[in-house]
Amino acid sequence: MLCFGTKIPVDWRRTVFRERHNGWPQQSEEENVMTHSRTIKWIGCATLALLVLGPTASSQSLKPDAHGFLIAAPEDLKPAGTGRSITIIGDASKPGIYVTRITWAPGTGSRPHYHDQARYITVLKGTWYVATGPNADVYNPAAMTPVKAGTFIYEPAGGHHYDMAKDEEAIVEIIGMGPVGTTSLEPGRGRGQEH
Repeated sequence: MLCFGTKIPVDWRRTVFRERHNGWPQQSEEENVMTHSRTIKWIGCATLALLVLGPTASSQSLKPDAHGFLIAAPEDLKPAGTGRSITIIGDASKPGIYVTRITWAPGTGSRPHYHDQARYITVLKGTWYVATGPNADVYNPAAMTPVKAGTFIYEPAGGHHYDMAKDEEAIVEIIGMGPVGTTSLEPGRGRGQEH
């Protein structure tokens, strides 16, 4: 079972009902086993994703002042520790707008994938390389297009792509509406981070 693109089990309501009401809606023993099996797989995938992506993701998030304003100096917009991203505002896993800044070290990037929501990207520093459309279904770094600092990229929902920093650090800012899901085009591989 793939972790990326995994959907919450259709029968999640039964699980919530059971937990809240200490009751079991009538269902067969086979349905109970299948429900628990799917739930355990989903929890396992979520845990694996947190363990794998935890060191590269950042829990760092900036907070608005008492009046709701957020003014962030450049030093506030750097990932904490060894992280590579900072959430400036919002949360990509929750409903609403989010703004994330990602620092790609030279030689790092993603594998072929797509998102279920549109994303609006500005390259802030360095040259970022992208592959888009049907040609992005197969990973081929030699066929990527260089995108220089100051360039804007619109990624449509469902648009196949992959991206990376090749010879220099690249910083991109991504704006979108959450929750956003990511689906790998390489079964069993995930999005990957290094090349």
